[in-house]
Amino acid sequence: MPAVAYRRSLPIDHPESLVDVELPVPQPGPRDLLVRVEAVALNPVDHKIRQNVDPGGEPKVLGWDAAGTVVAVGSEVELFRVGDEVYYAGALDRPGANSRYHAVDERLVGHKPSSLTFAEAAALPLTALTAWEGLFERLGVRGGDPEQPGTLLVTAAAGGVGSITIQLARALTGLTVVGTASRPESVSFARRMGADHVIDHREPLGPQLAEVAPGGLDHVFSTTGTVDNLAAYAEALKPFGGIVAIDDFDTLPVGLLKPKSIAFHWEFMYTRSMFRTADRIAQHHILDRVARLVDSGVLATTATRNLGPLTAASLREAHRLQESGTAVGKTTLTGC
Repeated sequence: MPAVAYRRSLPIDHPESLVDVELPVPQPGPRDLLVRVEAVALNPVDHKIRQNVDPGGEPKVLGWDAAGTVVAVGSEVELFRVGDEVYYAGALDRPGANSRYHAVDERLVGHKPSSLTFAEAAALPLTALTAWEGLFERLGVRGGDPEQPGTLLVTAAAGGVGSITIQLARALTGLTVVGTASRPESVSFARRMGADHVIDHREPLGPQLAEVAPGGLDHVFSTTGTVDNLAAYAEALKPFGGIVAIDDFDTLPVGLLKPKSIAFHWEFMYTRSMFRTADRIAQHHILDRVARLVDSGVLATTATRNLGPLTAASLREAHRLQESGTAVGKTTLTGC
């Protein structure tokens, strides 16, 4: 089957940083679906793995946001049948979905929103799972409570995770949402996603937060810049507030959080699949819930750019855009 892979960690402008390859069609395990991939989307995890994990010459397939059609099922599959349209983020410890066919555990898969194209749906799984788990499981925000008071800060609000976090908060809570963005197009996108206020993350956050949230913050969803912004978070958060972070860093001065008993949480949506947790079917239920919210008009896709059919050349361009740090929403490609 056609696929796009890499064999060595190379800069994205190198012609062999991503290459077209032919691979065997995967065989589904007992709880697996075999999916014909109709569209994929890009996430930071794609270029981070390409840059930092060298496969030593063997083809490694990336891609952890996909939508497609089930063409075969494993012997113990219970949730899906052949012909179902699905969307999912998959598992980091298995091959990615930048290929014509892909095998994935059904417990990590949702039914595709029927109102979206495959490309529009492919933009949602990883970010929706991250946002849902971060908001409702880590921070303990009460979903379905429109009277819930409080203020939520979301950094990089025009990014993939930030934009769906804002939508979920506006749709399922009563929180006031403050987003951060810097360029006119990203500010506009964050407001369109539902941010009540947008502040500039290139400027000190403290004075801006004091202006738009004079009563203080209850929650922070930190998608980037956690180390640099921790002092501002600690100053703006109310006692017993909470921070959830998804970015990467080695050290953090958590002592800043002690005086107010501020809680700090990590959110990594691959924890369930990586450690085969007993509750990993929760991701199936979350994705199905998100699909219903999309089909009812409550949530919108965050897809903003489609680069056409999946080839090594088009995927290199998608990685280049992702690495630039200027992407608004999600970049997608149709199946190979």
